[in-house]
Amino acid sequence: MTAVSDTPAPRPDPLRIAALASDLDAADLRSVPLRRLWGEEADDALARGMREPILRAITGDDGVLATLGRLLVLGMPQPRVAVDAALPHLGVDGLVALSLATADADTVTPTALLRPQSFVDADGVGEWWIASDLDEVALDGPLPPDHVLGVGGASRTLAETIVPIHVDRALDLGTGCGIQALLVARRAGTVIATDISARALAFAELNARLNGVANVEFRLGSMFEPVAGEAFDLIVSNPPFVITPRVEGVPAYEYRDGGLVGDALVEQFVRTAPAFLTQNGIAQLLGNWESRAGVAGLARLDAWVPGELDLWVIEREELSPLAYAELWIRDGGTTPRDPAFTPLLTAWLDDFAARGVTSIGFGYVLMRRGSSIPALRRTERIAQSVSNVGAALGTGLAAHDALADGIPTTLVTASDVTEARHLLPGNDDPSVIELRQGGGFSRTVNVDPALAGFVGACDGELTVTQIVSALADLFEVPLPDLWAELEPRIRSLVLDGMLVPGE
Repeated sequence: MTAVSDTPAPRPDPLRIAALASDLDAADLRSVPLRRLWGEEADDALARGMREPILRAITGDDGVLATLGRLLVLGMPQPRVAVDAALPHLGVDGLVALSLATADADTVTPTALLRPQSFVDADGVGEWWIASDLDEVALDGPLPPDHVLGVGGASRTLAETIVPIHVDRALDLGTGCGIQALLVARRAGTVIATDISARALAFAELNARLNGVANVEFRLGSMFEPVAGEAFDLIVSNPPFVITPRVEGVPAYEYRDGGLVGDALVEQFVRTAPAFLTQNGIAQLLGNWESRAGVAGLARLDAWVPGELDLWVIEREELSPLAYAELWIRDGGTTPRDPAFTPLLTAWLDDFAARGVTSIGFGYVLMRRGSSIPALRRTERIAQSVSNVGAALGTGLAAHDALADGIPTTLVTASDVTEARHLLPGNDDPSVIELRQGGGFSRTVNVDPALAGFVGACDGELTVTQIVSALADLFEVPLPDLWAELEPRIRSLVLDGMLVPGE
């Protein structure tokens, strides 16, 4: 078992944090200046775990930004005199008092990373400083089990999927370094951020104070225990969903392992969260789910959610047990060259085999305590590139609500929808007609000439009835028969955001 971190958690001292923020601002420790300092290629290399290109780029540079870049962004010791000069308000002693570094007479050694993190959401563009534990590059080895992760790929993915709504009360369950709580706080009156790790909460509180976010409250506890009896308009969670064998010798990392067998943690969340939602409240999370003995993971997940709730699940990836095990063993800092790799791989494969697991899915889950009857129930696999997922989900929910009263009187083709026609050589009639969505889920839908004609005529001026009547005359088919054929597919295009209600 990897040793627990021997460095203390940060101390969110308001005065010292204010001094640190002032120094970071004066030094312009932000993404664009840093990228300009050491170059785009070196900056991209850091995201892949390589810091040598950055070090080569700033060799001999003892300026304030280079000093803080090496100390806080890369996690490397720096001369005390240089750090004191770079942090004139806080000083080395203040950095040590915040438990972000240790120091002796000559050298300051960081015990945490502090990196600028830019973001874009429906309310605009911004950037925060986010503190977290030293990563495997800075540690030059495996992570300790109580490691507090910075802003990783999963954090960014969840942030992109959150429906951009303004709410009174929100919950960030399993807040980690606090990045989701900070993002949600931009559109919420109050955010409750919880975590089972006191160390994570300390980092999250420091990050909130460092960035001047005052509407977040931090609570220690497991799952929904810290908010018993409360209700929220929005619940977000990037829970520790990684499926890890519960056997001797396999490290359990707090930031990714929930301590339960298989996908039980995701099941517990989706079964429990509805009780903590207000009317029309939304819960969103990332998760893994297992396909077992012929039962697909998406089907198992659907069965966990009560039928009266809206459920929209998007599976982005599906891995074999071998690929999944290798992914997460490497994530912990162990490679096939290490002696520990084969025992860990064996433990993972044995664990999956014991439950008859054939594959593991990863994706987004959205639940809503809605009022539309019937409830939205949608589970799908989307492998293609996606964009503005949160907005697309919000559009889909609004479309589902609008369709509860029937197809709108007028429809307009969305501005990002294009049509592609494929013809065989010498043939004037297309063999394939496709509608392609440029944003959101980037869907491609095969349509026939009648539906293509309908979509092409949706300009908001003609009513749906007028368009379908004209098409029935054009194709010389009875209007009821054509409507019966088109109506469910029109509904699907509205739900997908390819057709939107006219004004």
